[in-house]
Amino acid sequence: MPYALHYWPTIQGRGEFVRLALEAAGAPYVDVAREEGGMPKVKHYLASPGIPRPPFAPPFLVDGRVVVAQTAAILQYLGPRLGLVGKREADALWTHQIQLTIADFVVEVHDTHHPVASNLYYEDQIAEAKRRATDFRKERLPKFMGWFEAVLQRNPRNGKPASTPHLVGGRLSYADLSLFQVVDGLRYAFPKATARVLKRAPMVVALHAGVAAHRRLRGYLDSERRIAFNEEGIFRRYPELDG
Repeated sequence: MPYALHYWPTIQGRGEFVRLALEAAGAPYVDVAREEGGMPKVKHYLASPGIPRPPFAPPFLVDGRVVVAQTAAILQYLGPRLGLVGKREADALWTHQIQLTIADFVVEVHDTHHPVASNLYYEDQIAEAKRRATDFRKERLPKFMGWFEAVLQRNPRNGKPASTPHLVGGRLSYADLSLFQVVDGLRYAFPKATARVLKRAPMVVALHAGVAAHRRLRGYLDSERRIAFNEEGIFRRYPELDG
């Protein structure tokens, strides 16, 4: 039975982190809301009183009778099933910690364009967004990217210059895929600021390039299954926020 991913049909958002894991592993899955009549199925899990443990919001994954919400928790569940996490408990825990840090970072990216309230339009909070984005570019973006670079540098399995570096161990993990997505999104939303920061993070750049060249992901990234970045998702390009 294929996995059933429930997420909004027109944005990458947090669901894309799950899609990348499923695509990289070649796992069969259904992107429920993107199929005809799919949105009522998503709303059923969110609103039906017959669901004893309802998700708060998408994304959530349905695997038989198991329903898992929250991106990091979904990836923690999928990791061992898809071969995208180390078998040692310490490696699995470290991968999960990195994923949670990525989740924190994603919230900060989102808050550059919605610093006051998520239910307000961007146009209602432009002044506050400019102030928040300035701090993000100068302080938070370098701090997070510096940490990811340090993690890559300190991984003893990243010894060969020509090979793709990994955050944990010597093979691809869901944390690598998620860092790829973050870099891809930042290059879309903050091309100028991101280019400056990545000059000081060569291993992050190498990881991004290696994931993009992954034999399964290449086809996905170039296909219509990969929703394009747009100004409804997490990573939004507002030139006035870049610099």
